[in-house]
Amino acid sequence: MLNRSNSESLFATAQNYFPGGVNSPVRAFKSVGGSPLFIEKGEGCKLTDVDGNTFIDFCCSWGPLILGHANPAVVEKVNQTVANGMSFGAPTKLENELADLILSNHNYIERIRFVNSGTEAAMSAIRLARGYTGRDKIIKFEGCYHGHVDALLVSAGSGLVTLGNSSSAGVPDGTVQDTIVLPLNNKEALEQAVAEYKNQIAAIALEPIPANNGLLLQDKEFLLFLREICDREGILLFFDEVISGFRVGFEGAAGYYGIQPDLIAFGKIIGGGMPVGAYASSKEVMDNVAPLGPVYQAGTLSGNPVAMAAGIAQLTECLKPGFYDELEMKTSIFCREITQYAEKRGYNFSMPHIGSIYWIAFTKDKIQAASQIKSESMDNFKKLHAALLDRGVYIGPSGYEVGFISEAHTDNDLNDAVEAFQEALDVVFS
Repeated sequence: MLNRSNSESLFATAQNYFPGGVNSPVRAFKSVGGSPLFIEKGEGCKLTDVDGNTFIDFCCSWGPLILGHANPAVVEKVNQTVANGMSFGAPTKLENELADLILSNHNYIERIRFVNSGTEAAMSAIRLARGYTGRDKIIKFEGCYHGHVDALLVSAGSGLVTLGNSSSAGVPDGTVQDTIVLPLNNKEALEQAVAEYKNQIAAIALEPIPANNGLLLQDKEFLLFLREICDREGILLFFDEVISGFRVGFEGAAGYYGIQPDLIAFGKIIGGGMPVGAYASSKEVMDNVAPLGPVYQAGTLSGNPVAMAAGIAQLTECLKPGFYDELEMKTSIFCREITQYAEKRGYNFSMPHIGSIYWIAFTKDKIQAASQIKSESMDNFKKLHAALLDRGVYIGPSGYEVGFISEAHTDNDLNDAVEAFQEALDVVFS
């Protein structure tokens, strides 16, 4: 049994300070039980908690640590930058360097604006879409998450095409009245929506690789259909690539599928582990952002030099030849070895994956919509999570979240993790 005594003590104290004892809900371990682990240190692909337990980490801070924890190149660049000051509220050459690094190697964007989080990036992109088109309505899809933006914290009603209902207390109905919520992978619903709200829709927003509510991999045909609809109706296609950007390839899902979006939101990886986000588009669209245009967006810490430095160091590594091919191969082999074991034993289990992202699914069905995920499968995930912790493997504490493999995961680490997964599956299905 895992010793969590120090984590339990810290969590008890934290509940006197923070709602639920945490600063982001999923960290509370509510879906998996027990006290959350308080982390002392990360190095390579390993985490060590305050009780001295060490784990092979597949959460990777929910995705940004594509090089692993405390990568020497990133740490060195950050330390050099911190020594000169941490924030100025004024331009630095590091912003130019990171922007050039991204724009010179990403064929789907021409201008970029740095912000401080994925939520802020999505919020700003939606405002820009509305400002550019002069339209108010937004289409989003069930199962796609775009941060805690008021207008996008919505759930669908009972019809095929419905205006959103607020999915969070504190979000007024009026705030979501211009958000249309559709089921994923449903062409009929999309055609119906654009006909019903003709010339009113500013943008169609989606995660092109939906990875916040399971890994709901979409057929390329559906993504191309969205592009066609947007071209036909004068709607902007907005790819939220906060997770997929620079993770499935340097050009993210846009490059992976070869589809040109009109707007892209980034986050996670471009900060090297520091808080960061960005939104990007063509010069024509981005010229509508202040101070050039009428769409206002600002931020004291936007383009923070420490975050820029970390991003420069990390993305430079990502541009090395074969970087993404090697990560994809590692991930494919890892998932294959676990699923083959499950198949031999007749376990109802699969691991959909793309690039270096994977998901743990207690079904063999192809899942492309959140409504297909059976809530009872989360009981199995809870058992798996506990069994993996006991075997020195850390995954995100929610069965709806995806896992990540980093450059720091060695073959030996992955072999050890495969063995732990196999044993943990035996516990789940025993």
